[in-house]
Amino acid sequence: MRNNRAMAVVPHRIAVLALDHVVGLDLGTPSQVFGTARTGERTPLYAVEVCTVGGRPVRSTAGFQVLPEHGLELTEAADTVIVPGIHDGPPMVDGTVDPEVAAVLRAAHDRGARIMSICTGAFVLAAAGLLDGRRATTHWAYADRFRRLHPGVDLDPDVLFIDSGGVLTAAGVAAGLDLCLHVIRTDHGSAVANGSARRCVVPPWRDGGQAQYIEHPVPRSTETGTAATREWARQRLHEPVALRDLAAHARMSVRTFTRHFRSETGLSPTQWLLQQRTDHARLLLETTELTVDQIARHAGFGTTAALRQHFHHRLGVSPTTYRRTFHRTP
Repeated sequence: MRNNRAMAVVPHRIAVLALDHVVGLDLGTPSQVFGTARTGERTPLYAVEVCTVGGRPVRSTAGFQVLPEHGLELTEAADTVIVPGIHDGPPMVDGTVDPEVAAVLRAAHDRGARIMSICTGAFVLAAAGLLDGRRATTHWAYADRFRRLHPGVDLDPDVLFIDSGGVLTAAGVAAGLDLCLHVIRTDHGSAVANGSARRCVVPPWRDGGQAQYIEHPVPRSTETGTAATREWARQRLHEPVALRDLAAHARMSVRTFTRHFRSETGLSPTQWLLQQRTDHARLLLETTELTVDQIARHAGFGTTAALRQHFHHRLGVSPTTYRRTFHRTP
Protein backbone atom coordinates (compact mmCIF):
# COMPACT_ATOMS: atom_id res chain seq x y z
CA MET A 1 0.00 0.00 0.00
CA ARG A 2 1.04 3.62 -0.47
CA ASN A 3 1.39 6.56 1.87
CA ASN A 4 -0.60 9.30 0.14
CA ARG A 5 1.56 12.08 1.60
CA ALA A 6 5.01 10.88 0.66
CA MET A 7 3.95 8.33 -1.95
CA ALA A 8 6.43 5.99 -0.25
CA VAL A 9 5.83 2.28 -0.63
CA VAL A 10 5.19 0.47 2.64
CA PRO A 11 6.25 -3.15 2.10
CA HIS A 12 3.67 -5.84 2.74
CA ARG A 13 4.89 -7.79 5.79
CA ILE A 14 5.16 -11.57 5.39
CA ALA A 15 5.92 -13.96 8.24
CA VAL A 16 7.11 -17.44 7.20
CA LEU A 17 6.35 -19.84 10.06
CA ALA A 18 8.83 -22.73 9.99
CA LEU A 19 8.10 -25.90 11.96
CA ASP A 20 10.42 -28.81 12.65
CA HIS A 21 11.10 -30.97 9.56
CA VAL A 22 10.43 -27.99 7.28
CA VAL A 23 10.94 -28.59 3.54
CA GLY A 24 13.98 -26.60 2.46
CA LEU A 25 12.65 -25.41 -0.91
CA ASP A 26 9.29 -24.44 0.57
CA LEU A 27 11.03 -22.38 3.23
CA GLY A 28 13.09 -20.41 0.71
CA THR A 29 10.37 -19.90 -1.90
CA PRO A 30 8.52 -16.93 -0.30
CA SER A 31 11.64 -14.84 0.31
CA GLN A 32 12.97 -15.62 -3.17
CA VAL A 33 9.77 -14.89 -5.09
CA PHE A 34 8.34 -12.02 -3.05
CA GLY A 35 11.82 -10.55 -2.75
CA THR A 36 11.90 -9.97 -6.51
CA ALA A 37 8.64 -7.96 -6.55
CA ARG A 38 9.51 -4.30 -6.90
CA THR A 39 8.05 -1.04 -8.11
CA GLY A 40 9.26 0.64 -11.26
CA GLU A 41 11.64 2.58 -9.01
CA ARG A 42 13.04 -0.75 -7.73
CA THR A 43 11.50 -0.35 -4.27
CA PRO A 44 10.69 -3.71 -2.59
CA LEU A 45 6.98 -4.40 -2.31
CA TYR A 46 7.27 -7.15 0.32
CA ALA A 47 9.33 -7.71 3.47
CA VAL A 48 9.75 -11.43 4.26
CA GLU A 49 11.02 -12.77 7.59
CA VAL A 50 11.13 -16.23 9.19
CA CYS A 51 9.90 -17.23 12.63
CA THR A 52 9.66 -20.40 14.71
CA VAL A 53 8.13 -21.40 18.02
CA GLY A 54 10.15 -19.60 20.67
CA GLY A 55 12.61 -18.40 18.03
CA ARG A 56 14.30 -21.79 18.37
CA PRO A 57 16.25 -23.58 15.59
CA VAL A 58 14.31 -26.17 13.59
CA ARG A 59 15.50 -29.03 11.42
CA SER A 60 14.93 -28.96 7.68
CA THR A 61 14.53 -31.93 5.37
CA ALA A 62 17.53 -30.68 3.37
CA GLY A 63 20.19 -31.49 5.93
CA PHE A 64 20.53 -28.08 7.58
CA GLN A 65 19.07 -26.28 10.58
CA VAL A 66 17.14 -23.04 10.39
CA LEU A 67 18.33 -20.34 12.78
CA PRO A 68 15.46 -17.82 12.86
CA GLU A 69 15.65 -14.24 14.05
CA HIS A 70 12.08 -14.16 15.37
CA GLY A 71 9.58 -16.06 17.48
CA LEU A 72 5.85 -16.37 16.88
CA GLU A 73 5.35 -12.72 17.85
CA LEU A 74 6.36 -11.93 14.25
CA THR A 75 2.94 -13.15 13.12
CA GLU A 76 1.16 -10.53 15.21
CA ALA A 77 2.05 -7.68 12.84
CA ALA A 78 2.23 -9.67 9.60
CA ASP A 79 -0.07 -8.94 6.68
CA THR A 80 0.48 -12.50 5.40
CA VAL A 81 1.52 -15.66 7.26
CA ILE A 82 2.94 -18.54 5.23
CA VAL A 83 3.42 -22.11 6.48
CA PRO A 84 5.92 -24.10 4.37
CA GLY A 85 5.63 -27.86 3.96
CA ILE A 86 6.86 -30.38 6.53
CA HIS A 87 7.75 -34.04 6.17
CA ASP A 88 7.18 -35.26 9.72
CA GLY A 89 5.78 -34.28 13.07
CA PRO A 90 2.29 -34.32 14.65
CA PRO A 91 0.47 -32.52 11.80
CA MET A 92 1.58 -35.27 9.42
CA VAL A 93 1.23 -38.17 11.86
CA ASP A 94 -1.99 -37.61 13.79
CA GLY A 95 -3.42 -34.35 12.42
CA THR A 96 -2.60 -32.22 15.47
CA VAL A 97 -0.46 -29.13 15.89
CA ASP A 98 1.21 -27.27 18.75
CA PRO A 99 -1.62 -25.28 20.45
CA GLU A 100 0.58 -22.17 20.40
CA VAL A 101 0.98 -22.46 16.62
CA ALA A 102 -2.75 -23.03 16.15
CA ALA A 103 -3.52 -20.00 18.32
CA VAL A 104 -1.29 -17.56 16.41
CA LEU A 105 -2.58 -18.80 13.03
CA ARG A 106 -6.19 -18.39 14.09
CA ALA A 107 -5.47 -14.99 15.62
CA ALA A 108 -3.79 -13.80 12.42
CA HIS A 109 -6.72 -15.05 10.34
CA ASP A 110 -9.28 -13.47 12.67
CA ARG A 111 -7.66 -10.03 12.39
CA GLY A 112 -7.68 -10.26 8.58
CA ALA A 113 -4.17 -11.43 7.72
CA ARG A 114 -3.79 -13.59 4.63
CA ILE A 115 -2.89 -17.19 5.52
CA MET A 116 -1.03 -19.40 3.04
CA SER A 117 0.46 -22.88 2.99
CA ILE A 118 2.86 -24.57 0.61
CA CYS A 119 2.74 -28.32 -0.02
CA THR A 120 2.11 -30.24 3.23
CA GLY A 121 1.88 -26.98 5.15
CA ALA A 122 -1.85 -27.51 4.49
CA PHE A 123 -1.75 -30.20 7.20
CA VAL A 124 -0.80 -27.46 9.68
CA LEU A 125 -3.60 -25.13 8.57
CA ALA A 126 -6.09 -27.99 8.72
CA ALA A 127 -4.92 -29.00 12.20
CA ALA A 128 -5.40 -25.38 13.30
CA GLY A 129 -9.01 -25.52 12.06
CA LEU A 130 -8.54 -23.00 9.26
CA LEU A 131 -9.53 -25.30 6.41
CA ASP A 132 -12.76 -26.80 7.77
CA GLY A 133 -15.44 -26.52 5.09
CA ARG A 134 -12.99 -24.92 2.68
CA ARG A 135 -11.63 -26.10 -0.63
CA ALA A 136 -7.88 -26.71 -0.33
CA THR A 137 -5.01 -28.61 -1.90
CA THR A 138 -1.74 -30.25 -0.93
CA HIS A 139 0.86 -32.52 -2.53
CA TRP A 140 -0.94 -35.26 -4.47
CA ALA A 141 1.16 -37.98 -2.82
CA TYR A 142 -0.32 -37.08 0.59
CA ALA A 143 -3.94 -36.69 -0.52
CA ASP A 144 -5.18 -39.96 0.97
CA ARG A 145 -3.53 -39.23 4.31
CA PHE A 146 -4.94 -35.70 4.32
CA ARG A 147 -8.48 -36.93 3.66
CA ARG A 148 -8.16 -39.50 6.42
CA LEU A 149 -6.99 -36.95 8.98
CA HIS A 150 -9.22 -34.06 7.86
CA PRO A 151 -12.48 -35.32 6.32
CA GLY A 152 -14.11 -31.93 6.85
CA VAL A 153 -11.87 -30.27 4.26
CA ASP A 154 -12.86 -30.20 0.57
CA LEU A 155 -9.53 -31.44 -0.80
CA ASP A 156 -8.74 -31.04 -4.50
CA PRO A 157 -5.36 -32.69 -5.23
CA ASP A 158 -5.53 -32.01 -8.97
CA VAL A 159 -4.74 -28.28 -8.94
CA LEU A 160 -1.54 -26.29 -8.41
CA PHE A 161 -3.06 -23.90 -5.88
CA ILE A 162 -6.37 -22.72 -4.48
CA ASP A 163 -7.25 -19.16 -3.48
CA SER A 164 -10.33 -19.30 -1.31
CA GLY A 165 -10.12 -15.73 -0.14
CA GLY A 166 -8.26 -15.25 3.11
CA VAL A 167 -6.75 -18.75 3.11
CA LEU A 168 -4.64 -20.01 0.19
CA THR A 169 -3.05 -23.42 -0.30
CA ALA A 170 -0.50 -24.67 -2.83
CA ALA A 171 0.22 -28.17 -4.07
CA GLY A 172 3.58 -29.89 -3.84
CA VAL A 173 6.93 -28.14 -3.66
CA ALA A 174 7.34 -26.00 -6.81
CA ALA A 175 3.63 -25.13 -6.78
CA GLY A 176 4.61 -22.71 -4.03
CA LEU A 177 6.22 -20.64 -6.78
CA ASP A 178 2.90 -20.59 -8.66
CA LEU A 179 0.99 -19.49 -5.56
CA CYS A 180 3.45 -16.72 -4.66
CA LEU A 181 3.34 -15.37 -8.22
CA HIS A 182 -0.47 -15.52 -8.10
CA VAL A 183 -0.45 -13.42 -4.92
CA ILE A 184 1.89 -10.85 -6.48
CA ARG A 185 -0.34 -10.80 -9.54
CA THR A 186 -3.42 -10.23 -7.37
CA ASP A 187 -1.73 -7.54 -5.26
CA HIS A 188 0.13 -5.61 -7.96
CA GLY A 189 -0.94 -6.82 -11.42
CA SER A 190 0.54 -8.86 -14.23
CA ALA A 191 3.50 -6.60 -15.02
CA VAL A 192 5.00 -6.94 -11.54
CA ALA A 193 4.26 -10.67 -11.34
CA ASN A 194 5.72 -11.31 -14.79
CA GLY A 195 8.85 -9.37 -13.79
CA SER A 196 9.22 -11.54 -10.69
CA ALA A 197 8.75 -14.68 -12.78
CA ARG A 198 11.47 -13.57 -15.19
CA ARG A 199 13.90 -12.86 -12.36
CA CYS A 200 13.16 -16.29 -10.86
CA VAL A 201 13.44 -17.87 -14.35
CA VAL A 202 10.03 -19.56 -14.10
CA PRO A 203 6.85 -19.19 -16.18
CA PRO A 204 4.33 -16.57 -14.96
CA TRP A 205 1.79 -19.39 -14.79
CA ARG A 206 1.78 -23.07 -15.68
CA ASP A 207 -0.77 -24.95 -17.71
CA GLY A 208 -2.82 -27.59 -15.97
CA GLY A 209 -2.82 -28.83 -12.43
CA GLN A 210 -0.70 -31.28 -10.51
CA ALA A 211 -2.63 -34.18 -12.04
CA GLN A 212 -0.11 -34.02 -14.87
CA TYR A 213 2.70 -34.74 -12.37
CA ILE A 214 1.11 -37.79 -10.75
CA GLU A 215 3.05 -40.94 -11.56
CA HIS A 216 1.85 -42.56 -14.79
CA PRO A 217 3.27 -45.44 -16.79
CA VAL A 218 5.83 -44.16 -19.30
CA PRO A 219 4.73 -44.63 -22.94
CA ARG A 220 6.76 -47.33 -24.65
CA SER A 221 7.62 -45.26 -27.68
CA THR A 222 8.13 -41.51 -28.06
CA GLU A 223 6.62 -41.83 -31.53
CA THR A 224 3.20 -42.08 -29.89
CA GLY A 225 3.56 -38.74 -28.10
CA THR A 226 1.05 -35.94 -28.52
CA ALA A 227 3.38 -32.95 -28.02
CA ALA A 228 3.42 -32.03 -31.71
CA THR A 229 -0.36 -32.14 -31.84
CA ARG A 230 -0.66 -29.97 -28.75
CA GLU A 231 1.56 -27.35 -30.37
CA TRP A 232 -0.47 -27.62 -33.59
CA ALA A 233 -3.65 -27.00 -31.60
CA ARG A 234 -2.14 -24.00 -29.76
CA GLN A 235 -1.54 -22.32 -33.12
CA ARG A 236 -5.24 -22.78 -33.98
CA LEU A 237 -7.04 -21.67 -30.85
CA HIS A 238 -9.09 -19.23 -32.93
CA GLU A 239 -10.41 -22.12 -35.03
CA PRO A 240 -12.95 -24.83 -34.12
CA VAL A 241 -10.75 -27.85 -33.31
CA ALA A 242 -12.56 -31.08 -32.52
CA LEU A 243 -11.25 -34.22 -30.84
CA ARG A 244 -11.27 -36.06 -34.15
CA ASP A 245 -9.11 -33.29 -35.68
CA LEU A 246 -6.53 -33.73 -32.92
CA ALA A 247 -6.52 -37.50 -33.32
CA ALA A 248 -6.19 -37.20 -37.09
CA HIS A 249 -3.20 -34.86 -36.75
CA ALA A 250 -1.54 -37.34 -34.39
CA ARG A 251 -2.41 -40.18 -36.80
CA MET A 252 -4.20 -42.13 -34.10
CA SER A 253 -7.69 -43.35 -33.44
CA VAL A 254 -9.71 -41.12 -31.13
CA ARG A 255 -9.56 -43.74 -28.39
CA THR A 256 -5.80 -44.25 -28.63
CA PHE A 257 -5.13 -40.53 -28.86
CA THR A 258 -7.27 -39.80 -25.78
CA ARG A 259 -5.45 -42.47 -23.78
CA HIS A 260 -1.99 -41.16 -24.70
CA PHE A 261 -3.04 -37.54 -24.21
CA ARG A 262 -4.33 -38.13 -20.69
CA SER A 263 -1.23 -40.16 -19.81
CA GLU A 264 1.04 -37.27 -20.87
CA THR A 265 -0.92 -34.28 -19.54
CA GLY A 266 -3.23 -35.58 -16.82
CA LEU A 267 -6.14 -34.01 -18.72
CA SER A 268 -8.57 -35.06 -21.40
CA PRO A 269 -8.07 -33.37 -24.80
CA THR A 270 -11.26 -31.36 -24.27
CA GLN A 271 -10.20 -30.16 -20.82
CA TRP A 272 -6.76 -29.23 -22.09
CA LEU A 273 -8.13 -27.32 -25.08
CA LEU A 274 -10.53 -25.32 -22.87
CA GLN A 275 -7.63 -24.55 -20.59
CA GLN A 276 -5.52 -23.27 -23.49
CA ARG A 277 -8.38 -21.13 -24.77
CA THR A 278 -8.96 -19.66 -21.30
CA ASP A 279 -5.27 -18.87 -20.84
CA HIS A 280 -5.14 -17.21 -24.25
CA ALA A 281 -8.20 -15.15 -23.34
CA ARG A 282 -6.45 -14.13 -20.10
CA LEU A 283 -3.43 -12.94 -22.05
CA LEU A 284 -5.58 -10.92 -24.44
CA LEU A 285 -7.53 -9.36 -21.58
CA GLU A 286 -4.30 -8.34 -19.89
CA THR A 287 -2.36 -7.05 -22.87
CA THR A 288 -4.81 -5.78 -25.52
CA GLU A 289 -7.69 -3.37 -25.91
CA LEU A 290 -9.85 -5.92 -27.76
CA THR A 291 -13.46 -6.13 -26.62
CA VAL A 292 -14.61 -9.19 -24.69
CA ASP A 293 -16.62 -10.24 -27.74
CA GLN A 294 -13.54 -10.03 -29.96
CA ILE A 295 -11.46 -11.94 -27.43
CA ALA A 296 -14.09 -14.69 -27.28
CA ARG A 297 -13.67 -15.16 -31.04
CA HIS A 298 -9.86 -14.92 -30.99
CA ALA A 299 -9.64 -17.53 -28.21
CA GLY A 300 -12.00 -19.90 -30.00
CA PHE A 301 -14.99 -19.69 -27.66
CA GLY A 302 -17.20 -18.33 -30.42
CA THR A 303 -19.54 -16.35 -28.20
CA THR A 304 -19.11 -14.03 -25.25
CA ALA A 305 -21.51 -16.18 -23.23
CA ALA A 306 -19.31 -19.26 -23.73
CA LEU A 307 -16.20 -17.31 -22.71
CA ARG A 308 -17.92 -16.02 -19.58
CA GLN A 309 -19.11 -19.49 -18.63
CA HIS A 310 -15.71 -21.19 -18.93
CA PHE A 311 -13.84 -18.20 -17.50
CA HIS A 312 -16.00 -18.13 -14.40
CA HIS A 313 -15.80 -21.91 -14.00
CA ARG A 314 -12.01 -21.89 -14.04
CA LEU A 315 -11.12 -18.54 -12.42
CA GLY A 316 -14.24 -17.66 -10.45
CA VAL A 317 -14.59 -14.21 -12.01
CA SER A 318 -15.98 -12.71 -15.20
CA PRO A 319 -13.68 -11.61 -18.05
CA THR A 320 -14.56 -7.98 -17.31
CA THR A 321 -13.64 -8.31 -13.64
CA TYR A 322 -10.41 -10.07 -14.55
CA ARG A 323 -9.44 -7.29 -16.96
CA ARG A 324 -10.24 -4.63 -14.38
CA THR A 325 -7.88 -6.38 -11.95
CA PHE A 326 -4.97 -7.30 -14.19
CA HIS A 327 -4.98 -5.02 -17.22
CA ARG A 328 -2.32 -2.35 -16.98
CA THR A 329 -2.23 0.52 -19.45
CA PRO A 330 1.36 1.50 -20.33
